[in-house]
Amino acid sequence: MEVEGAAIATIFSQFVTFLLNVWYIKKFKSVQINKETFKIKLNVAKKVSALGISSFITQMSFVVVMAFENNLLAKCGAESKFGSEIPITVLGIVMKISQILNSIIIGIAAGSQPIFGYNYGARKFDRVKQTLKTVLGLSLIISTIAFILFQTIPDKLISIFGSGDENYMEFACLAFRTYLLLCICNGIQIPAGIFFQAIGKSIKSAILSLSRQILFLIPALVTLGEMFGIMGILYAGPVADGLAFVIAGILLILELKHLQKGNLKSEALVDDTSTDIKVNKQIVITIAREYGSGGRYIGRLIADKLGIKFYDKDFVIQLAKETGLSEEYIENNEQKRKNLAGLNNGYYVGLDNSDELFIKESELIKKVAEKESCVIIGRCANFILKDKENTIKVFVYSNEEDKIKRATEIYGVDKTKAEKEIKRIDKLRANHYKHYTEKTWNDHRNYDICINSDALGVEKSADLICQMVQEKTVI
Repeated sequence: MEVEGAAIATIFSQFVTFLLNVWYIKKFKSVQINKETFKIKLNVAKKVSALGISSFITQMSFVVVMAFENNLLAKCGAESKFGSEIPITVLGIVMKISQILNSIIIGIAAGSQPIFGYNYGARKFDRVKQTLKTVLGLSLIISTIAFILFQTIPDKLISIFGSGDENYMEFACLAFRTYLLLCICNGIQIPAGIFFQAIGKSIKSAILSLSRQILFLIPALVTLGEMFGIMGILYAGPVADGLAFVIAGILLILELKHLQKGNLKSEALVDDTSTDIKVNKQIVITIAREYGSGGRYIGRLIADKLGIKFYDKDFVIQLAKETGLSEEYIENNEQKRKNLAGLNNGYYVGLDNSDELFIKESELIKKVAEKESCVIIGRCANFILKDKENTIKVFVYSNEEDKIKRATEIYGVDKTKAEKEIKRIDKLRANHYKHYTEKTWNDHRNYDICINSDALGVEKSADLICQMVQEKTVI
């Protein structure tokens, strides 16, 4: 049925998939679907939209590329012997076949995500490199086979989707051999993006996942189309593939050198000790704090004054035991979420170690809060324990000058970089809090008390919180 048959097949497949999903809903054990479920609720819609925005951006990038490409194909094709319809039809088929190649490579690389993430976090860099070598090797084999097929039998491939006149077959062979000339590079570029996502380098992953389509292909289509007509449109494919490959190769080489040195930046772990004097009534104090505000020190003072446990680095040690990840890796990745962390999810689907860390930390926080009185630093503890009685939720902030002073004198941060570092860490903490709680980190409504540590001083700030504890419990 030619094009009409392809259209019918497309609609039919979507309809069958819809029926399969509806049928599967009945098998849900923990989720019940009823009439009330279908009422639109703003908070739910907002959450769904937030989770789906990365996929939307990715899909829209393909739409934008196709719009540019089809318009240019129609314009340049009309000026050639092929006309406007043949280039649009043929290149659409070429890209679909290319997507099959990419799907296989994505499947291989996505399957390696847990292996990359776990071994990178556990500082087992030899395993990371071995896995990367295997993934790149398999991906290159697939892309090489595809390259050979595209260069040797393009007429056989296009005939699967129907036949046409002499011009149709000529352009099909040109499209396969030119537009997909450097498809072999996909064997590096695609796995590289998934690799960086798996090890928590979300910015690099986002750059690689969008570089070919947005950064390189669209400008190449416009520029080369103007210069060389219909052939310029075809040249844009290998130009974009080649440039994306160069970026991926550079980032991979730099990361492999980093793995070779095994030199992950991390803060030294502090072995916290505390007294174990019990209070008569159980109380939990959670402390969220801006970087450099002295919030952690205030928490330590409170624990010492009340004779209760102090939890901060203890969680890091316990998480390392339970997950197998190194303490240094946990220190560098917990409570921090980059802006672009979710951008890859529309293209490279999979959970990373950050989600596992949050789940495990939540379990630990609930466990210690049930067991004993304590002070808990950060880690969204105020949200995790929002329904627990006898919990005091504190947020500590400070003036910019005082935070810079603390960062330089106590944390050893270079004075010229202190302000930038403070903003960076606070932004990571805010992103982390927003992602897992859907609330704003420094919003006073999330806490029982917000304290400017420099207005009172850390000692008096600790005393004030202790007074609040006295009002809630008899010591």
